[in-house]
Amino acid sequence: MESGMEIQENIINKVANSGLLSFDLATLKSNATISIYDIKDNLFQGLILREKDFRDFVKEKDWSSYQGKNVLITCSADAIIPTWAYMLLANKLEPFANELFFGDEGTFEDILFERALAKLDLERFRDQRVVVKGCGDVKIPTSAFVNFTYKLSKVAKSIMYGEPCSTVPIFKRKT
Repeated sequence: MESGMEIQENIINKVANSGLLSFDLATLKSNATISIYDIKDNLFQGLILREKDFRDFVKEKDWSSYQGKNVLITCSADAIIPTWAYMLLANKLEPFANELFFGDEGTFEDILFERALAKLDLERFRDQRVVVKGCGDVKIPTSAFVNFTYKLSKVAKSIMYGEPCSTVPIFKRKT
């Protein structure tokens, strides 16, 4: 090799040339914040909900602190809470809350991902070989992977899970 001559090597990106369409469900994650109302704070001795005490509390509390917020009603205590108690909270929060959810934080995430998936235009995946990204810094609920795969199975040519360089096959349409 003569000095001064440069050797140019062509680097081929096999993943880019594979025809795989990679999709990261993390792009659908909502930035919505949530205020949690835990009814456990209203339990007598952490065990039972006394109707009169609870009704007085609900009537006297200033619910305006929830103005414009997404509110999750939950009970983290191992107690049986009558349905009417949650209904009272919903009624009092209605004038203030942006949205109201019931359950745990996982339920909230599931609902937000389901809404985002409902708005997703699946036509861009029609007859495509799709890799659903499997790892990342953002925690994605399993329900989002399940719902996305269910919807994607109707339009995609194939579905894989993981990274384009290392995938687990999920589905391949028979031709």
